[in-house]
Amino acid sequence: MALKLYNTLTRKKEDFKPISTKEVKMYVCGPTVNGVPHLGHARQQVTFDVLRKYLRYLGYKVKFVSNITDVDDKIINKAKELGEEIKPFTEKNLKSHLEDYQQIGAERPDVQPRASEYIKEMVDFVKRLEDKGYAYVIPEDGVYYDISKFKDYGKLSHQNVEDLKSGARIKVKDAKRNKEDFVLWKFSKPGEPEWASPWGKGRPGWHIECSAMSESILGLPLDIHGGGQDLIFPHHEDELAQSEAATGKKFVNYWVHNGMVNVDKVKMSKSLGNFKTIRDLLKDYSGRVIRYFVISNHYRKPIDFTKGTLDAAQNSYERLKNILEKLKDDGKINKEYLSEFEKAMNDDLNTPEALQVLWKLVRDEKAVGKYETIKKMDEVLGLDLLKKEEIKIPKDVQKLVDERELARKSKDFKKSDELRDKIKSLGFEVKDTKDGSELKKI
Repeated sequence: MALKLYNTLTRKKEDFKPISTKEVKMYVCGPTVNGVPHLGHARQQVTFDVLRKYLRYLGYKVKFVSNITDVDDKIINKAKELGEEIKPFTEKNLKSHLEDYQQIGAERPDVQPRASEYIKEMVDFVKRLEDKGYAYVIPEDGVYYDISKFKDYGKLSHQNVEDLKSGARIKVKDAKRNKEDFVLWKFSKPGEPEWASPWGKGRPGWHIECSAMSESILGLPLDIHGGGQDLIFPHHEDELAQSEAATGKKFVNYWVHNGMVNVDKVKMSKSLGNFKTIRDLLKDYSGRVIRYFVISNHYRKPIDFTKGTLDAAQNSYERLKNILEKLKDDGKINKEYLSEFEKAMNDDLNTPEALQVLWKLVRDEKAVGKYETIKKMDEVLGLDLLKKEEIKIPKDVQKLVDERELARKSKDFKKSDELRDKIKSLGFEVKDTKDGSELKKI
């Protein structure tokens, strides 16, 4: 069975057929670094990290590009609000993103371009659109894309142009030819970042950034373009329109979008006060527990972060790790279970089903090749299932363990039990073996 991916463009699952047998070209919209990463970032990072890992598992070489937006209205406004310079502000936030993504097991992209490094390519891109009649200038405002010139506008979001409403980032201006026209180049205001262009000093519009960077680094068409469902319109719709207009080529073969994030069954947003960051969760849960929770849900469905669902994920993950600690490597591969795992993953990355296969293998007392088979599965899942945890034992806990060992040797079992309870209250569990005591973090 071949890998099938749900393509937003066609609204159906399609067999994945890469353009080249040598390398899959994959571009995913990266973060706008105007703050620390939130749960939406966590979900997207895990989703496309799993897709990348599974493509490699299938034998493909993957060139994975994900950008950093460091030029944007939100960044300018937030830095101004905090009284910070833009460059150090974006660098500080980028550091947070990179650190937190590492915590949830997401590998760094092969190329991670910053928008500010590709201004020349963006200016050239706008010039091509202007030369082909797709762009026009609004004095003292910017250069705009005329959507009426692109006959297929709306094909990704499956809407009629007449029914479309402007996205949150687009302000309707009387001078625009169509209300959905979007900015390609914004003329600068005093105190804002600016670069030279044929139309005057300014900065790129948000949508042009990804089009210019993906074409410059990967070339068109792309095999896969990914992002959250909130980016389908207007961001990806506008990317598609300007890229195909400028190049005369198909922009993307497979559009892959992950579902939205809810917190306690309500869509996460700052205005509702339920905005959660990855760091909020990392206070109570490990990065791999967060990852386990994300892949316990199908990537296209909404995901609900609650204390109950995360606690359940933590219990499942820790139980799984505890079982696997005792697993011996017999050097064999269980092809039957691996085939079941691949069948689940080939069905549009059905990670919940893949996890069920893994659990079924773990519980199968007659199965051979458990260790090596789980190792193969974890190449995709990225849960560090067979990694031995190094426990850092605080001095006060170690002192109690030593005292308890002496009490046991003296056959003072009452004191031994009391010390066991004390150790447990400090977050550690002590187990007695024939070779002495073993300590485990609870």
